[in-house]
Amino acid sequence: MHAQVVPLSVPALREACSQCNLRELCLPVGLSENELDQLDQLVHLRKKIHRGQHLYRGGDAFEAIYAIKTGFFKTDVLLEDGREQVTGFQMAGEILGMDGIGSEKHTCNAVALEDSEVCVIPFTELEEYSREISALQHHFHKVMSREIVRDHGVMMLLGIMRAEERLAAFLLNLSQRFTARGYSPTEFNLRMTRNEIGSYLGLKLETVSRAFSRFQEEGLITVHQKHIQIRDAAGLKKLLSDRRV
Repeated sequence: MHAQVVPLSVPALREACSQCNLRELCLPVGLSENELDQLDQLVHLRKKIHRGQHLYRGGDAFEAIYAIKTGFFKTDVLLEDGREQVTGFQMAGEILGMDGIGSEKHTCNAVALEDSEVCVIPFTELEEYSREISALQHHFHKVMSREIVRDHGVMMLLGIMRAEERLAAFLLNLSQRFTARGYSPTEFNLRMTRNEIGSYLGLKLETVSRAFSRFQEEGLITVHQKHIQIRDAAGLKKLLSDRRV
């Protein structure tokens, strides 16, 4: 199955960025009207990707980066033994595709965890616009830096944290990201399975399930299938602060 490509009409194209409610997450703040007009011309089309479909696969030629307008994705790589290793989860307002910048080929797969829509930003043209709009270049460097910091954070999770600390950090990170998008910091639905969470955190499925159960027994969270309610964020943070002491 192929992702559905939705060409933008001229009016829609003019409003691609300037009228998007996620623009402050994707774009630098304070661009002039003329600069926003230039960016609107950069977004050539949108893609709709149904749940379970690939936006791109490892080995595909790198041509564009993708701003997630709606929906939720995971990135993963296939290990030599055939197992899938989840490398990240991305939500609306975040950028996909930067894994291909260095080698000009994507190094991982990007899969929609729910019906989603992305804005396609051709990378060659983005580079050209970045030279003209210094704020855009600076912002793009910040986005890349954020990805590096996030990768470093995952390495820290896998290197020094116990299972329950890893899950606590994961839930708190999701809470912060939902808050930035205007959603509740304490109640949200997990788009990923527990098995996918385990793959990302370097934990077995049984270990993830036990950690969820213990958090619920201790009153830190309430779990109903994929719905999570954080009842004691301070308690989750204490698990991490105790590690740093």
